[in-house]
Amino acid sequence: MSKLTDHPLIRELLTLGLPPDDFAIFGSGPMLAHGLKEANDLDIIARGMAWQLAQALGEVRRSAGGGVKAVFANGRIEIFPDWGPGDWNVNTLIDQAEIIDGIRFVTLENVLKWKKMMNRPKDAEHIRIIEDYLKGH
Repeated sequence: MSKLTDHPLIRELLTLGLPPDDFAIFGSGPMLAHGLKEANDLDIIARGMAWQLAQALGEVRRSAGGGVKAVFANGRIEIFPDWGPGDWNVNTLIDQAEIIDGIRFVTLENVLKWKKMMNRPKDAEHIRIIEDYLKGH
């Protein structure tokens, strides 16, 4: 597999210059990092200076959950200061994230937990893929 930093959305994210210890890729992005699926967009959680920069550089909009997000790359990169549904601690998610190719990714265990909460049609397939992957590792 090629390096993650060769992926166009990852490259775009890295051009923002966010402090690497203050953000992590969530959503289906960790599945990309493990070679489990392609990514058409990236959802990122950010804190501190990373969130400050995201707000300054991006277009700040309301998120579906009622909070805010900073949007880049025509909506294909969204950066959030919080995460839902559920009671997620962004600091803990970032601190416990896996570092792959120098980039923090929320653990697949947490992605699995979130996808089970979301329970959208696409999540059923993602849940199966993640569970199969975790059984083999």
